[in-house]
Amino acid sequence: MSQLPNSLEEAIAQSREATKAALADGYTRLQVELIFPELKPMPIAEEFLPLFAEYESHLKVLFADAGSAALARREWVDVPFQIFDIGTGRAASIQTKIQPEDKIAFFVSPTSVELPQLEKICEVLGERPFVMLNPRLEDSATIGIGYAGRQARDRFINTIESCYYLRPVDDDTAVLRCYPGQWEIWVQQAGNWEKFVELPKKPSGDDIDYILAQGQSQTSGNAAPVKKPNVFKSLQRFIKALSS
Repeated sequence: MSQLPNSLEEAIAQSREATKAALADGYTRLQVELIFPELKPMPIAEEFLPLFAEYESHLKVLFADAGSAALARREWVDVPFQIFDIGTGRAASIQTKIQPEDKIAFFVSPTSVELPQLEKICEVLGERPFVMLNPRLEDSATIGIGYAGRQARDRFINTIESCYYLRPVDDDTAVLRCYPGQWEIWVQQAGNWEKFVELPKKPSGDDIDYILAQGQSQTSGNAAPVKKPNVFKSLQRFIKALSS
């Protein structure tokens, strides 16, 4: 049974366990999303790396751009794996990035700008698994909102399983998915965080509003809950500490 994490460190540990379980169950296209505006990708990626320890040199880590990859190579000393950038359609050979001996790939914060090259890299990976950390692939201004956008979603984006997802909606509401559990909406009630509902698929903003409105109408006669210190404020402090 999943629990709402009390710190970003706990959320990362929870996400590693969820990813490990999904890989063990045969999923090969996974993403982990920690949706916080201040989050910087490299410190979170570094915290996530213990998941891949067993792969050693058979892991390939790919950042969205060359600058981020260069920074990681400078900061992560004595690592057994290679670090590359995804690229944006340049002439660099994909075969130099994904080699036959590679067993798994870890993509750090790829965006819709890199989507064409990302798809090509994943084609070379074939059935070998990959994990994406905080991807931002659905920018409609880049991939389009019409036929081209639907094609990109159906061909690639929608094939990726979200094994971990954590997003504060507001001070009193959060969405959590921790594989193998379902999607969950959590709310702060009577001073405690409680699971409000479980859902088989990711709720949209409208879904959340409707579900919460239904719940409020059913409990409108109750006294207002007593507030306690918000768990996401402590998460934000942890994020700032990691990102400084």
